[in-house]
Amino acid sequence: MASTLKSFIPVAADSHFPIQNLPFGIFSTADKSPRVGVAIGDQILDVHEVALVGLLNDIGVANPAAIFAQPTLNSFMALGRPVWRATRNAIQKILSGEEPTLKDDAALRERALIPQNKAQMHLPAKIGDYTDFYCSREHATNVGIMFRGKDNALQPNWLHIPVGYHGRASSIVVSGTDIHRPAGQRLVSKDQPPIYAPSAKLDIELEVGWFVGTGNELGKRIDIQNARDHIFGMVLVNDWSARDIQAWEYVPLGPFLGKSFGTTISPWVVTLDALEPFLVQGPPQSPEPLPYLQEKGPNAYDVKLEVQIKPNGSSKFENIVLSNLKYMYWSITQQLAHHTINGCNMQPGDMCATGTISGPEKGSFGSLLEMTWNGKDKIALENGQERMFLEDGDEINITGFCETDSYRIGFGDCHGKILPCPYSS
Repeated sequence: MASTLKSFIPVAADSHFPIQNLPFGIFSTADKSPRVGVAIGDQILDVHEVALVGLLNDIGVANPAAIFAQPTLNSFMALGRPVWRATRNAIQKILSGEEPTLKDDAALRERALIPQNKAQMHLPAKIGDYTDFYCSREHATNVGIMFRGKDNALQPNWLHIPVGYHGRASSIVVSGTDIHRPAGQRLVSKDQPPIYAPSAKLDIELEVGWFVGTGNELGKRIDIQNARDHIFGMVLVNDWSARDIQAWEYVPLGPFLGKSFGTTISPWVVTLDALEPFLVQGPPQSPEPLPYLQEKGPNAYDVKLEVQIKPNGSSKFENIVLSNLKYMYWSITQQLAHHTINGCNMQPGDMCATGTISGPEKGSFGSLLEMTWNGKDKIALENGQERMFLEDGDEINITGFCETDSYRIGFGDCHGKILPCPYSS
């Protein structure tokens, strides 16, 4: 039934935002303060406006207009999956071609529908905490071979736990925000002391992020079988990485300044309800995980992922990576269950990311580090340029979508441009 549902708003066949998607985000215009919106085609539905006229009175919230007037999704995320689902169902009805309430009210349409190209997008949530996982077996294996050799590629714990580290939430930015090349300590050669200089190995990381909706109390854990109900939805992530700074600093405590200068996310949060038709079985896990990580049924998502580059001086983007979220070894629900197994309290708006997602072939590797094998093999681009790592002026865009024969469920763009380092010494 949902697959044949049509909106009265025109939606292109290749649009990421048909009525079957309806992702949530935060937008503003010249005369509208930041508030909750839903993407439909090339438009944004102002959810606050339709709540003001009573069209969301049946979602189980006392004052929906107040929830959707807020400049973040945190309060909505905290309400739980039954409310998220009821809201999405109500909006599907409002936007349906068979429902006249909005379609036939010209004044309400004028207030409630905004062209996406007339709006500014903001971070979807106030992100209190950010955890970056390391859950792609192919990526972990590639990096392990690079730095430790084929016989010791995976660390002994990797096949037993979803490995992660605590990241920097304050430097997460929305798509379209420029990123300055970072500077820091790095080694020029192993027999010389470190120097302070701009990073010479600036990299991308193709990731998917997920937002915590309802959290858990300190000392309580989230059961793996209920974990999906605690995840509000997903975004695309580019966790920019300064590989030379990271290589010098990460022993013994892990990533720090090589990661914390910027993480770009797409603005629209695609709900798990929209993604549910694309659930598939993830990679087989051996050895069998401990009981608290064992899942029943499909636990991965068939999301096609692309990385595009527009090198400095070029006028167009070109694809350099084609991958898929379904390659990821540890699922997002396993990540959440493991995150709380010690009683760690997750809160609405906390964000976690999968870590770099790589597939089995070079064209599906999710970082330049892997594609160039740490700078040994240059990437040839269409305009004749070559890359080992990013240069100033380069632009990166990540896109992703699921699809059936009749529609796509997409995430939009996750875009950033590299600006020169503002520090020379």
